[in-house]
Amino acid sequence: MEKAKNLILKWPWITGLIIVAGVGGLLYFTRTKTPASVDYSVVERGTVSQVVSVTGYVKPSSAVNLSFEKSGRISAVYARVGDIVGVGDALVALNGSDITAQLAQAQANTKVQAAKLSELENGARPEDILVSEVDVENAKNDVANDIKSGYVNSDDAIRNKVDQLFSNPRGSSPQFNFTISNSQLKSDMEVDRQRMESLLVSWNADIAGVAWVGDVTALITETKGNLVLVQNFLDLVSFAVNALQPSSTVSQTTIDGYKAAVLSGRTNISTSLDNITASQEKLRTAESKLALKKAGTVKEQIDAQEAEVESAEASAMNLQAQLAKTVIRSPIAGIVTKQDAKAGEIASAGVVLTSVISDAKYEIEANVAEADIAKIKIGNEAQVTLDAYGNDVVFTAMVTSIGPAETIIDGVPTYKTTLQFKGNDQRIKSGMTANTDISGAKRDSVLFIPGRAISGRGAAKTVNALEGETVREVTVETGLRGSNGDVEILSGLAEGDKVKAN
Repeated sequence: MEKAKNLILKWPWITGLIIVAGVGGLLYFTRTKTPASVDYSVVERGTVSQVVSVTGYVKPSSAVNLSFEKSGRISAVYARVGDIVGVGDALVALNGSDITAQLAQAQANTKVQAAKLSELENGARPEDILVSEVDVENAKNDVANDIKSGYVNSDDAIRNKVDQLFSNPRGSSPQFNFTISNSQLKSDMEVDRQRMESLLVSWNADIAGVAWVGDVTALITETKGNLVLVQNFLDLVSFAVNALQPSSTVSQTTIDGYKAAVLSGRTNISTSLDNITASQEKLRTAESKLALKKAGTVKEQIDAQEAEVESAEASAMNLQAQLAKTVIRSPIAGIVTKQDAKAGEIASAGVVLTSVISDAKYEIEANVAEADIAKIKIGNEAQVTLDAYGNDVVFTAMVTSIGPAETIIDGVPTYKTTLQFKGNDQRIKSGMTANTDISGAKRDSVLFIPGRAISGRGAAKTVNALEGETVREVTVETGLRGSNGDVEILSGLAEGDKVKAN
């Protein structure tokens, strides 16, 4: 011991080496016993939000390409490229003079049919009824005259033309003055001549006792029956006269005179029958018309005329539609971007002649991938930058529609999403590229941690929580996952807790 002490005192540098070695050993053993540093995150309170970034292009909210449905010659061009037009403004017109003429005729026919319907609905006017009453009276007078004429012709045929063939023709025993081979015919004529006399007497009495205008219809049947009887009698006489032969008592000339007289009588009777039949039908027609006018129009007639009016109106409407098709009108308010029509040229059906884009708010059309489509909905706002103005100029838009059907782009299902700019801005032009950040769901003042610190699938989610130097597995309930990877914590952790990152 004394020797070691002397040695230290003799070589002091040895003492320094011993001290350094001791300190180094202490530091080594201390470091190996301290736990290695751990990568961890702290549970914070803040905002978790979802943002979907897509690139689309600007287009008008409405754009139309217009053409004619039928071919025709262009008569006028009303708008040029760059002109501002309103809804319904005429852009191009075809020559429609032929349709215009047809329309005028159809409209006139509609008025005629409508007037007829009104007449039927209102019924006959007193003036019309009076006219029909006059027609009935005139028809009755015609019948009365024909009845009288029938009696006169019968009286003349028998008492003047036939009686020269008889002895005592108006007496009780008329005798045919000539001998004929047919004795039965002779007997029948003599009996019928006596009957004809009685018929003429009673017929004359009936005619004399009738108030013609009022009672004329009562004599029509009687008169027609009497004329038939007279006609039958004259037929018998005609047979007898035609059988006469010239003799010492009668010449051929006399016989021919008899024949002519009988033929004239027969002709007059036949004419009387035709006349009274015609005048009777005329009376029936006049009386029917008068009865209809007094009774009013039946419902079936009104219904039929209403159908005629509707048919006429439909024809006019069809022509109006055809005439409207001869003019291309702007369906939207906007700016004319194409005008290929030239007056005098023939326009072909279905060929686009003019185009109009809306001057209202512009839209953005973009395709959102399947993985992001569930994060947005109609009404979400978006921040938009246009390549033409750089990232410093930001516009605001809103999601207005999300297509229900997918569009496959590079093998990935996407859904057409439309956003409309808020407000009009002259800097926005159709066709510009739009870089769009759509704001989806958002949670403010919530607990969140990075998603990489969470393990598990489905509802079973866990984290490794640090408590001092101890690591403990904790079950957590998660909420919204943000676009930056942060995940909302609904339960299981408190603000300030530390979780081990995976």
